[in-house]
Amino acid sequence: MSATRQEKEIYGEHVQIVSRSGDCVIYRIDNGSGDMVMTSYQVFPGIQLVYNDVHIGKCSIDYGVLGNVMEINHCLEGRIECGYREEFFYLTQGDLAISKKGAAGQDSCFPLNHYYGIAIVIDIDKAPACMSCFLDDVNVRPCALIEKFCSSGKCFVARSKPCLEHIFSELYEVPDSIKKGYFKVKILELLLFLSGMDLSEDQIGKRCFTKPQVELAKSVCQYLAEHMDSRVTISELADIFHVSQTALKNSFKGVYGVSVYSYIREQKMQTAALMLLQTERSVLEIAGLCGYDNGSKFAGAFRNVMGMTPNEYRNAKKEEE
Repeated sequence: MSATRQEKEIYGEHVQIVSRSGDCVIYRIDNGSGDMVMTSYQVFPGIQLVYNDVHIGKCSIDYGVLGNVMEINHCLEGRIECGYREEFFYLTQGDLAISKKGAAGQDSCFPLNHYYGIAIVIDIDKAPACMSCFLDDVNVRPCALIEKFCSSGKCFVARSKPCLEHIFSELYEVPDSIKKGYFKVKILELLLFLSGMDLSEDQIGKRCFTKPQVELAKSVCQYLAEHMDSRVTISELADIFHVSQTALKNSFKGVYGVSVYSYIREQKMQTAALMLLQTERSVLEIAGLCGYDNGSKFAGAFRNVMGMTPNEYRNAKKEEE
């Protein structure tokens, strides 16, 4: 099924339409290194709810081509990088961001190559002027919300909190039979909640990182990927990139959400898991390829990350197949 010109302007020329049924459209973007699936529901005129299931490093989505658009993003899993002016901020589990498209840029990066979350996309010019037309006493105006949270090109970011979790958690598990009505109720609840939200809760100032910090972290990550079979220390990395160990550690954790050592271990175990499934190499041989000269230490590290020993993992996957 082919995409329309506007859909290609928003999602790019390579967007695929997986299905289109009533108010629901499922899009897929594949750049060869991974893919992103977006399940979009038209809830009200000018208001979409989009589930984003991402297994890719970077993607460009331009809702700004629609015009005067506000986007509300909630992260359930993974990590998403958003550009804001000359800095970058990161959403992790439970976080919320509100921005006007164009103000926060078009590119989204996913440092862990994994992200799952919800986006509420509101076209201010097409959405109802006041949501009270759907429910009395919900006297919420989308144009007032974009002015509140996005005036002068600013962006609003809130950390995970119980009240936000309550609103969004129920959206991730909705029976098909009630989706249409339930989405409407939850969107009204969210917009009403945001209308009364205190702007002093904005966390963007505490979450931003400069371009040099982000570039340093990504350069370190690239280096680690190219030397996965070696043991690399923080001191060695600091010397290679001519920065202090503190600057390197802070930049890396800011972008990837974990320490350098935790990231190295996670990536090595993910690589080991693939080799266990795709090759007939022994566990000891795979351990050596991941920089371990001790089989028991490798097995312990693998179990901590994957939840089972290498042999258990290989046997379990074979049984599944």
